[in-house]
Amino acid sequence: MKVLLLVALFGLGFAQHDPHTRNGRTAIVHLFEWRWADIAAECERFLAPNGYAGVQISPPNEHIVLNSPWRPWWQRYQPTSYKLCSRSGSEAELRDMITRCNNVGVNIYVDAVINHMCGAGGGEGTHSSCGNWFSASKKDFPSVPYTSWDFNDGKCKTGSGEIENYGDIYQVRDCRLVGLLDLALEKEYVRGKVAAFMNTLIDMGVAGFRVDACKHMWPGDLQSIYGRLNNLNTKWFSAGSRPFIYQEVIDLGGEAIAAKDYFYLGRVTEFKYGAKLGNVIRKWNGEKLYYTKNWGEGWGFMPNGNAVVFVDNHDNQRGHGAGGASIVTFWDARLYKMASAYMLAHPYGVARVMSSFRWERNFVNGKDQNDWIGPPSYSDGSTKPVPVYADQTCGDGWVCEHRWRQIKNMVIFRNVVNGQPHANWWDNGSNQVAFGRGNRGFIVFNNDDWALDVTLNTGLPGGTYCDVISGQKEGSRCTGKQITVGSDGRAHFWISNADEDPFVAIHASSKL
Repeated sequence: MKVLLLVALFGLGFAQHDPHTRNGRTAIVHLFEWRWADIAAECERFLAPNGYAGVQISPPNEHIVLNSPWRPWWQRYQPTSYKLCSRSGSEAELRDMITRCNNVGVNIYVDAVINHMCGAGGGEGTHSSCGNWFSASKKDFPSVPYTSWDFNDGKCKTGSGEIENYGDIYQVRDCRLVGLLDLALEKEYVRGKVAAFMNTLIDMGVAGFRVDACKHMWPGDLQSIYGRLNNLNTKWFSAGSRPFIYQEVIDLGGEAIAAKDYFYLGRVTEFKYGAKLGNVIRKWNGEKLYYTKNWGEGWGFMPNGNAVVFVDNHDNQRGHGAGGASIVTFWDARLYKMASAYMLAHPYGVARVMSSFRWERNFVNGKDQNDWIGPPSYSDGSTKPVPVYADQTCGDGWVCEHRWRQIKNMVIFRNVVNGQPHANWWDNGSNQVAFGRGNRGFIVFNNDDWALDVTLNTGLPGGTYCDVISGQKEGSRCTGKQITVGSDGRAHFWISNADEDPFVAIHASSKL
């Protein structure tokens, strides 16, 4: 009986590692704080035609609303109920977006906040995105409903009720994270409410969840909740498909709680990836690009089958979370395009691209005082739509890194080379490297302070290829550089260190 149970649990966890991507697509994009109406349009006009597999959306449920104009992005991470009306739109708009994205083969992954409700000082009244009453001080959330019985205050053994020592796994999982009211997930009632919320979204057609703050929840509690989840909607997914689960566990090493504690439940966010890649691309601490020949597990990252990887995320691009100043973001566009291209070219992990908004930065003693600023908004606090211009860029403060030619074309590259091995490595012993993916793609980087001038074995069939970084293939011509591969698979590359983008990528579908 015990063996059968273990097999069943292993099977459940393994099934939850599968992102269920469709049509040969492989990369996810996080459209951070986008409105549902804009995501629906983006799925149809851009994401599907350019090979994006799915979208991570911001938390869709009711959350606190802080007085205008002080509407921080993090209010989305302070739930007041599981009703589906948020800063991004209504339940009807959410349902429409999920349907329209699914209809063009783009999956929706929900950022699920289930560890806690809002902060203990979150006030009371109707200051919430659906306008429903709640009281943080009384721990009263009638729209769920949750009462004081449903929180962990009795279990937490610290004087403050807060996490005081991250080396104590009981504090980390039973006490309040930065004042947020910690749900008692060992209670059947609470588990049932959380699972019902997630099942509502599954039935609407979502493909899975990015589960927030997993380090702060006991794996056994999560296992019980995940085990109650419905199979995916058979209108879009094959019968018996389990929701894709990827769990936020910040683990840079040295803490009491490790990412591996959660592997059996689903994938986990590999925070070491962006922190290390940032150091390499910035050439900090003596790091060189050629050290990445064994990138991935060889760098002490988690097993490939468990990892979700990213250059930056919504937290650490603001200095929160993990990675510190090494994290590369859109503010360093040249380095960011190189880091994103490296991630998308390399086979390790499920890759997630970031799509951000700008804010007015204000550094005091190295800390950005404006790291709280919410998305581009009108004077009433409502989120602005994302305007898209003829040159494919976005306006009104929306950055849209996922639309940058270099990143969008590398998402296509990743699809073209999917399943092909890392091959034909070359380096100059410094910051010039190249590698291929079987006989389907090849990429060359020059992150040194001098020109790259070399002939390399690409592993590709002979012919003329369009570089998809400086341009792309359009019809029977290249809009950027052309690379000629000989019948022996060799090609000459010259990349100036002064180039706007000092890297070149070619693949089977960019051949003339």
